[in-house]
Amino acid sequence: MKVLGIESSCDETAAAVVADGRVVLSSVVASQVAIHRPYDGVVPELASREHLRVVAPVVSRALAEAGMAADTLDGLAVTRGPGLIGALLVGFSFAKAYAWALGLPWVGIDHLEAHIQAVFLGDDPPPFPFVALMVSGGHTCLYDVTGPTAMTPLGQTRDDAAGEAFDKVAKMLDLGYPGGEVIDRIAVDGDPTRVAFPRPFLNRDTFDFSFSGLKSAVRRHLETHPPLCSRDMADIAASFQEAVVDVLTAKAVAACRRRGCRHLALVGGVAANGRLRTRLTADARSKGIRVHIPAPAFCGDNAAMVAAIGYHRLAAGERTPLDADVFSRHPIRIG
Repeated sequence: MKVLGIESSCDETAAAVVADGRVVLSSVVASQVAIHRPYDGVVPELASREHLRVVAPVVSRALAEAGMAADTLDGLAVTRGPGLIGALLVGFSFAKAYAWALGLPWVGIDHLEAHIQAVFLGDDPPPFPFVALMVSGGHTCLYDVTGPTAMTPLGQTRDDAAGEAFDKVAKMLDLGYPGGEVIDRIAVDGDPTRVAFPRPFLNRDTFDFSFSGLKSAVRRHLETHPPLCSRDMADIAASFQEAVVDVLTAKAVAACRRRGCRHLALVGGVAANGRLRTRLTADARSKGIRVHIPAPAFCGDNAAMVAAIGYHRLAAGERTPLDADVFSRHPIRIG
């Protein structure tokens, strides 16, 4: 089964064709980084307008690179949420019309579940069951994954996501956007022990996360110890990054041990962070746990992961009605 995936939840317009949920025939991503960089973050209205401008050409290019005509597709999958409402509506509405015009079965996809599916697009997929640590700009969650579409939340962020904290700290340091990439790069030359930032929620018997306090701690440090040189900047970036990585690694490994899982997947945009990949792999290995990470191209938002999970849902007979709508967020779980 060849499925067309469409993704427009934030600031990338993406389309991909995936066969049988595993074989990527094409994957096209139109980035909006240059558009949003002057504002040090994503401007929702600009994002929506750019999605509207490029969604049709991006889909056409994905089909061309896959060597397929639209009428040879077997199904369509599109991100339904969570994300920016205006951005989601562009891709979702386009997909509805496209599927209806071609008579294709189609399904709306949860963006977070799609990120977890990205780990199956490479050569080292984990066996079921496994624990997934999903870390992106808008979400930080742990899941118990027992099947292609069977994912139970174990914990989530109570406030800022890790990726959001990276971007906001980068803005405090005037490092530009996207902040996560810059912090990862300059932290290599910094001392991660220079500043003793807090490790929020690390001592709590829960798999939930909180990064708002850490972000505030960085702001207070900058107010009382303004960086005087590039070395100071690198030390602050490295110390902040190490605090985030400590929390993410400890929680993920603890979740695996409690669930009795020997396999751990790291997915989402922040999965491209070099320090997180190294620390999580090493710490998990010391506990007999194997870490699986998608290729960098499938860590960030992309449509191949949407098509991949769409294959499983379509094969199970799921269909989304034409009167369905998008959603911006999941409800916060308390307790």
